[in-house]
Amino acid sequence: MKAGDQRDRTDRGGDVYEALVLARRARLVAVLATVVEVDGSTPQAPGAKLLLLADGSAVGTVGGGTIEHRVLEQARAMLAPGGPAQRFAAYDLSRDLGMCCGGQMKVFLERIEPVARLLLFGAGHIGGAICEAAARVGFAVTVVDEREAWTGAGRLPSALAIICDEPAAVVGELAPDQATFCVVASHSHAVDQATVKALLATPAGFVGMIGSRRKRDKFLMRLRAQGASEAQLARLRTPLGLDIGAVTPEEIAVSVVAELVAVRRGPRPGAAVVEAAAVVRLIPGGGAAGGERA
Repeated sequence: MKAGDQRDRTDRGGDVYEALVLARRARLVAVLATVVEVDGSTPQAPGAKLLLLADGSAVGTVGGGTIEHRVLEQARAMLAPGGPAQRFAAYDLSRDLGMCCGGQMKVFLERIEPVARLLLFGAGHIGGAICEAAARVGFAVTVVDEREAWTGAGRLPSALAIICDEPAAVVGELAPDQATFCVVASHSHAVDQATVKALLATPAGFVGMIGSRRKRDKFLMRLRAQGASEAQLARLRTPLGLDIGAVTPEEIAVSVVAELVAVRRGPRPGAAVVEAAAVVRLIPGGGAAGGERA
């Protein structure tokens, strides 16, 4: 894209904060550039902001002309795969950019990631605990459960939205994409299986299910018989959660959300690899906490 094309798509008089809110609602990646320090004659004062959106449009200004072109170049590089999340840039406007105003500017650029979206299928004891734990670490949680008694007003205050409907029936409407996390933790194996089948037919980036290895093996056999491909089945993460010996719904939620955070943050150089494992133990009566309790 040429500099002139980019300038044509910059709304310099627009409200940067409003544009940032809209970008986050639309789950768009953006880069926010802020003038943090100036010396001498400069086209903008500290606090001036420019927001570059992933679609190439921009709102605000850090001064126009060559300085803005250079800042936009660096912001675009941050939007590229593997680009830095933050960077600090200092410019001598005359020496570095050939601008006649001759002052110096320092600009801080930061990539703004969209809020991670979590579709949680199941509002029972474990689902409710996962909802609260996930919301506390920055996930925007939508809960789906067909039982009115479990989706009543005030029961899940941290949920962004609560849908009282059959989980499998609303998967298409929710339209999970590659950036969407999906966790299946309903009260019923039949509901779980139907929901997992529907999710694996979407491009959802993360599909996890609470349950034991025995439950996993049965589900894989049934889904395979129903025509699911090996590539689809390989996307199912179950048993879900890090193996911390969790027993209570709250402990299970910690283990599950820990895995969600690990995937959201991505691999870290030198970090130990922790395999997902069963986090639920058999409870009296032979049922599995992750598959039988509400």
